[in-house]
Amino acid sequence: MENPKIILAIFFPPIAAYLQVGWTLHFWINTALTLLGGLPGAIHALWLINNR
Repeated sequence: MENPKIILAIFFPPIAAYLQVGWTLHFWINTALTLLGGLPGAIHALWLINNR
């Protein structure tokens, strides 16, 4: 069931982070990273999915 989250992490990182951790600090970090550049946000979202 992780495949949809991985796809979301690549194209919409904050949504994938929210689905994985909810409204926590990691969600807001991911949102900031995504606004700074799409790739850092995607890497962080993939890291969240892999480690939780």
